Order: sequence, then structure tokens, then C-alpha cells
Amino acid sequence: MKTIYFLILLAIISGAVLPVQAALNAKMGRAVGDPVYAALISFVVGSIGLLAYCLATKVQLANISEATTVDWSVWTAGFLGAFYVAAVIILVPKIGAALTFGLVIAGQLTLSLILDHFGLLGLSVHALNWQRLVGIICIIGGVLLIRSF
Repeated sequence: MKTIYFLILLAIISGAVLPVQAALNAKMGRAVGDPVYAALISFVVGSIGLLAYCLATKVQLANISEATTVDWSVWTAGFLGAFYVAAVIILVPKIGAALTFGLVIAGQLTLSLILDHFGLLGLSVHALNWQRLVGIICIIGGVLLIRSF
């Protein structure tokens, strides 16, 4: 049971660092004069960090050959991550961190409900119900409040 609390805490911390990452990436974008170049720098630094982690924890790097067996569409996740980081670097200085991440969360949860409901991309099915629908309506309402003030 303690594992679930750790995972919940990890999820909260992961979400909490995103606005910090966005602000720092936006600062890098201003410094280098291009948000996409800043995103590239972010991915290079992140890749170096992940490689260091893999080496330090002795991750079985030989398993990378298994990546060649997946469908081509799985590889597009890297492009989606790059799109997300570049978009956030562009958006945060223009509309602010709160509105950017309110909209990001609204988009994430809306599509997540659709993915869950239909079990798309190999996810287990979690049917859309009125409680989940009210949850997304509350998120969208929160975004509208943030936008208004």
C-alpha cells in the first residue's frame, strides 16, 4: 500500500517541476534567440542525463535492440515530446505558466479520457462515465477562470 503513496507523490512532483522546466527553457529560448533551438538543447541535456542514469544503475543497454521490433508509430513519441517542449517554450512567455499548464492539463485529460474509454494505443479500457466527465468539465472551468483573471 505504501507503494501507491510513493507513486502518487512521484506524479505530483513530476507535474510540479514542469512549470519550472518551462520557465528555464523559456529563459534558454530568449538567450539563444529561438525556442526550437532551446528545445533541442533541453533534449540533448536530458539525453545526457538519462544516459548517465542508465550507466549508473546498470540498465541493460543491450535491450535497445528490442526497440527495432516495435511498429514505426511508437517511434513518433519522440517527435511528440519535442513538439510539447517546443510549444511550452513558446507559450509560457506569451500567455504565462498558469494558463499554459491549465490548457496543457485540459488537453491531456480530455485525450486521456478518450484513450481510456476506447482502450486506444493498447491501454486498458476505463469507460467514460458522468464522474469523469464532471472532472474534465471542472478542469476546463478552472482554465476559464485562470484565463479571466
